[in-house]
Amino acid sequence: MLVVAALLTGLGFWAGRPDDADPSGRGLPGDAASGPLPTGPCAPTDTLVPPCGAWWGAYVPYAANGSLKDAVLGFEKRIGRRLDLVYNYHDMSGTELDGQLLTPDEQELGRDRLLMLAWESTVWTEPHHENWTETQLGWGNIASGKYDEEIVDPQIRRLKAYGKRVFLSFDQETDARVEEGAGTPAEFVAAYRHLHDRFRELGADNVVWVWTVSGHLGSGKEMKALYPGDEYVDWIAMDQYNYYGCHGTTDWKDFLRSQRPGYAWLRANVTDARPMMLAEFATAPDADDPGRQRDWYTGIPGAVKELPEVRALVHWNRPASERPECDLTVNDGPGLEGYREAGRDGYFQQPVPPR
Repeated sequence: MLVVAALLTGLGFWAGRPDDADPSGRGLPGDAASGPLPTGPCAPTDTLVPPCGAWWGAYVPYAANGSLKDAVLGFEKRIGRRLDLVYNYHDMSGTELDGQLLTPDEQELGRDRLLMLAWESTVWTEPHHENWTETQLGWGNIASGKYDEEIVDPQIRRLKAYGKRVFLSFDQETDARVEEGAGTPAEFVAAYRHLHDRFRELGADNVVWVWTVSGHLGSGKEMKALYPGDEYVDWIAMDQYNYYGCHGTTDWKDFLRSQRPGYAWLRANVTDARPMMLAEFATAPDADDPGRQRDWYTGIPGAVKELPEVRALVHWNRPASERPECDLTVNDGPGLEGYREAGRDGYFQQPVPPR
């Protein structure tokens, strides 16, 4: 029953059954796990926690030519270093464009970087979620296994074949999705646990599970109810920003003021037994004081040590809207200067494992 394929047809797409559902294994990623693991006191743990610092990562949108690889390499050239972690987003359409985990570009970038894949239980209307419109598949349907054969299992086989450890976040900023119609918190917990168990059943033990919420304290009740439990989660993550003028406020929040409230609340009310990732972070510019953006980033190496369980920082390098006050990128100017300087700090120079 090609339920999602029928949905895609209605949206003007055609996915069919993914090629990698073929039990012969054609089209599956090659095994990327190779080389000796780092040793010594700073060697990452089995769940990719760097004990002596934090991963320095970013989400970088696709280049104009459609290449993720070109976009990431261009970004790295600007910032003067290789990223530890590349973050990318996928839907559950099963299409090669957005619904296939571990695209060829991701596999190539993953040779000497960690990958984090966000997997949304939606079908996007436009390529790469350009205008943020989508159709919900529903947490209840995911939990019931309705899409296992058609969508879930083929992607699990892809991750298993890849071999190398990968961060995976199911329905990031999940607290915002309750109002969007994805389902109830109980249905999310059931869906998350079902996916986790399905990966285990099919032998994909190279997945590091990241539970990602907004970190917005106004969603505290929802965030608490959405937690699947420590036995299902390897990292917790949040997405907090200094939006400043983008949200019409004159309250400039430095890095710590933008991150500490969510960090402290999640550790006090959800779990203090898991490392934390800033899965999206950035600051908007201040047109009246451009140097503020540079200083926001240069202050990160010192400030993040006051959040000792933060072990990965992933910059969101995409504008929140076309308005200049909502440009969260660090592609040029003071923002680039500050981000480049922060990334040189030794705290963000940890040994990336090859498998």
